[in-house]
Amino acid sequence: MLSSQDSLTAKLAPGNLRRVHHIALNVRDMQASRHFYGDILGLHELKGEEVPTTLRDLVASGKVTNFITPDGTVLDLFWEPELTPPDPDPHRAFTRTNHLAFDIAPELFDRAVEVLKHHQVPLDGDPVSRPTGRGIYFYDPDGLMIEIRCDPMD
Repeated sequence: MLSSQDSLTAKLAPGNLRRVHHIALNVRDMQASRHFYGDILGLHELKGEEVPTTLRDLVASGKVTNFITPDGTVLDLFWEPELTPPDPDPHRAFTRTNHLAFDIAPELFDRAVEVLKHHQVPLDGDPVSRPTGRGIYFYDPDGLMIEIRCDPMD
């Protein structure tokens, strides 16, 4: 236990937190979200023995689906059919999440935009270019803003 003096200066040192372990999202329509994250964005859905043992009963009952990103971050989707956003317009909805961003190689960025348009994914404007790279913002089936971004071309 930290003393009162230690608690004033206590913090985790840089590097103590190693990586993002998982991201958990509540979704209204599991099938629409599975299609979006798996079929459109191409994330790998965990099945069978890949599913963490602590979630297998929930996965078997259809209440949870797990995806994994190429860097190993797990995306957990929790089915909440009664979920409603604070405001049906995602531009006005207050959430504690601004957006979830996925990185892509610069040479694949335009292809990603084409795939989103092909599937009629709701876009939040045209792709943007910045000194830090390019990005496209769009919405998942529950109105969460997602970004696909890439570093600048060399």
